[in-house]
Amino acid sequence: MSDNTTPAASAAPANRRKALSLIAAAVVLGGIGYGAYWALVLNHNESTDNAYVQGNLVQITSQVSGTVVAIRADDNDAVKTGQPLVRLDAADAQLALAQAQAQLAQTVREVRTLFANNGTLGAQISLREAELARAQSEVQRLQSDVVRVQDDVNRRSPLMASGAVGKEEFAHSTSQLSAARSALASAQSSVAAAQQAVAAAKEQLAAGQTQTEGTSIAQHPGVQKAAGKLREAWLALKRTELPAPADGVIAKRSVQIGQRVAAGAPLMTLVALDKLWVDANFKEGQLKTLRIGQPATLSADVYGTQVVFHGTVQGLGTGTGAAFALLPAQNATGNWIKVVQRVPVRIALDPKELTAHPLRVGLSMTVKVDVADTSGKMLADLPRTTAVAETTVFDQLAVEADNEVLKVVQANLGAGAKVDARQLTPLNAVAVANKPAAARLARTAAASSAAAKVH
Repeated sequence: MSDNTTPAASAAPANRRKALSLIAAAVVLGGIGYGAYWALVLNHNESTDNAYVQGNLVQITSQVSGTVVAIRADDNDAVKTGQPLVRLDAADAQLALAQAQAQLAQTVREVRTLFANNGTLGAQISLREAELARAQSEVQRLQSDVVRVQDDVNRRSPLMASGAVGKEEFAHSTSQLSAARSALASAQSSVAAAQQAVAAAKEQLAAGQTQTEGTSIAQHPGVQKAAGKLREAWLALKRTELPAPADGVIAKRSVQIGQRVAAGAPLMTLVALDKLWVDANFKEGQLKTLRIGQPATLSADVYGTQVVFHGTVQGLGTGTGAAFALLPAQNATGNWIKVVQRVPVRIALDPKELTAHPLRVGLSMTVKVDVADTSGKMLADLPRTTAVAETTVFDQLAVEADNEVLKVVQANLGAGAKVDARQLTPLNAVAVANKPAAARLARTAAASSAAAKVH
């Protein structure tokens, strides 16, 4: 029997075995490579494409009501801090300011009168005391006269029996004694009247001093009240001009010219595009290795993978998105279906990269966090020491209001009089004016506390 197997036929199984061996080797090498890549790279990263750009949406709202007469910024306009955005009709505010200025000026002059009256009442006391002293001196003189005439009558009375003193002469002495006593009684009445006049003048001075004691013209409660009204009117006038509280871009303008707006009504939105962050919604199973401070790389759909953003984990949410929803899930119902929850993780972005490649609020992002270092904290445990956002555009209004009050008070104090600007600070004036009352309250509280301990 002859062998009909050709060399080609015998080589085919060998080639298949060789090819299968190569494929198996490639699969094994691929598995080893993927395992090494997973152990070295993928195992140290958590990623999600459920991430979106977020930012501060600053609502531009009016602090006073009024009619819109000018709109100085529109959608997509870039604005700077302090730039006017909307202007309201200021006619009513200007009228109220003029009335407040006049009221403060009148109050300052009235308080000046109170202080001047105290000086007049003090002079009246001096005058009444001088009259009292003169009346008392007159009483002393008349008392001496009465004593002298009485001695004369007493000396002449025994001499009438012997005829050494005539009846006419004795009657004259008696008449002098009666006249001296009458004059003394009248002088004593004048002394009593003068004493009453002195007491009345002192009471008037005390009543006047209750209006001015422990204070100055600038710190007087009446002046402070009128000054507060002037500040209120000044701020109301200045608030008819709405400034931009921060740098940014205008979005969602809803205000229209001629519109009557109420205080607190939203007019437009300002977005600070240089202070954006990303909220990455990680699955609850991915949170075990996420820590504050871990580095992250991000890519935006608008730029693709060619542009890479770098950020840092700033904080992990304290609850899932469903927990803070308007209608949270009621998982105790019978038709419950478990859904993997997601927790927002805030990623801070590099401001320089934002400047080079601007983002917009709401854009989709892909986030990859390097979780190799798990030494950080999962939740913040220290209070914030700096403001999240802060503006100073409204601080100048208070300074301008104080300057306006100072100008009106100074103009009505009289020639040569000066007022310390610090005396017109409301809190300082209240503290100074109520210092005696505060001390009394402190003493009363201490006494009550001591009594409570005794009982």
